[in-house]
Amino acid sequence: MSAPGLPFFVYGTLRPGEVNHDLLLRGRTLREEPARLTGAVLYRGPGYPYAVEEPGGTVTGEIVTPLPRAYARLLAELDRLEEYAPGDPDNLYERVEREVEVTPAHPAAGRDAPRTTAVRGGPAPRPVPGRILVRAWVYVAAPAVAARLRTDGELIADGTWHPHP
Repeated sequence: MSAPGLPFFVYGTLRPGEVNHDLLLRGRTLREEPARLTGAVLYRGPGYPYAVEEPGGTVTGEIVTPLPRAYARLLAELDRLEEYAPGDPDNLYERVEREVEVTPAHPAAGRDAPRTTAVRGGPAPRPVPGRILVRAWVYVAAPAVAARLRTDGELIADGTWHPHP
């Protein structure tokens, strides 16, 4: 099983300034940093987006690190919001552990040294100058939803969700 306490990669209504961020995350995080998920594309849903795993794609969002005291409750609340329950065939999303690229808050700091973040219980990230790679929870479209989106969905070509097109 995955290591507890992973940060979350958010790319839709949980992003800063969006409605679910204000309802669920405001005041419950240590950090929120720009980030990118590679190996996924974004589709427009009914008022929210779906990330669908797809080689070559990139989704833009934030990595959100919850306050430790809020973590367990927040994880349960996010699972409910995303209509995710382990093993449920009716899930809209699946919560998966993926590597996410975080944009350093201060790119000039430590410019000469490769930057990585340790991952407890997993392989060490590859050192890449100027990048931080972390393991995070990501809610991606469940398989049946992903199949429908690939056939009939509206792809968001730039990988960034804009709630008001």
